Amino acid sequence: MGAIALASPLPTAGRRARTESYEALIERLSVQSVKKHFDAYDDIDWDAPRNEVRADDPRFELTADTTLGATQWYQAQPQSVRASIGLHLTASSMKTGIAFENVLQRGLLEFCSTVPNGSVEYRYAMHEVIEEGQHSLMFQEFINRSGFDPKGLTGRVARASRRVVTFGRVFPELFFLFVLGGEEPIDFAQKRDMKSGRMKHPLSRRISQIHITEEARHLCFAQQYLERNVPKLPYWKKVILAVVTPFILSEMARQMLQPSDAIIERHDIPSSVIREAFTDNTEHRAAVQESLHSVQQLCKRLGLIDGPAPYLWRVLRLGDPNRPVLAA
Repeated sequence: MGAIALASPLPTAGRRARTESYEALIERLSVQSVKKHFDAYDDIDWDAPRNEVRADDPRFELTADTTLGATQWYQAQPQSVRASIGLHLTASSMKTGIAFENVLQRGLLEFCSTVPNGSVEYRYAMHEVIEEGQHSLMFQEFINRSGFDPKGLTGRVARASRRVVTFGRVFPELFFLFVLGGEEPIDFAQKRDMKSGRMKHPLSRRISQIHITEEARHLCFAQQYLERNVPKLPYWKKVILAVVTPFILSEMARQMLQPSDAIIERHDIPSSVIREAFTDNTEHRAAVQESLHSVQQLCKRLGLIDGPAPYLWRVLRLGDPNRPVLAA
């Protein structure tokens, strides 16, 4: 199949309220999941010569306008090492994506066990489970061809993810904020790299095109579910959301947008380079804040930027939640 266009922005909450009900929107997302969906093996030509994955392929090299690619340390590495680091970062990001989508799928199944017969959410959530399964298949196929063995989530983050699954049943509003925390940063990074021309390998581009197109629906569903249901919550649950959300977003952005410890160790990246490219880098910090801006504004609309929340957003370097809301 030919290339596909990036997903168009979905209607904002204000415009949708005037033209389309919540139920109609979710039904439309379900219909689109039937009309425009992808198969990991039928819609990607894995064996095309142009899609070969090699660790020394210069198409995987980081460009000089990325924070790590801009460091003198990275630029001083041999070409094959620069390409290998770029490929390892791509494969590791996909493995993290698989781990996140595994949590998402299991949480959605828990969520589906609670909704009543006839609910529009059940059908759409099951479509999303299927789509996330296809994403995991294409991510894993790429990883298998990369020659690397990334591990995904480990340690306390892996343990915490098992608890998140249960929120799909007992606290779906917190679960869907976790969903946005995982999906928004990677969606932002893929769109940025596609538009800037940084993503040069055609297999990476094809996988990202498919992922971006279907994730637009997933993000829309999570956002609209939260806008409909958070206002109905008791005060104490809103307090939990206000306090916990910035911690979730901070950790998920770190998992999605920074090199794993395994990559740092495998390629012997000095800690000073990590600080230069990520920890103390204002450009990276601005990118993290931009990737989470829509979630921050959603939290503001939902009344979750109260009490200690603004301080938590700032101390976690997620930006000032009291900055003016962008016009729709």
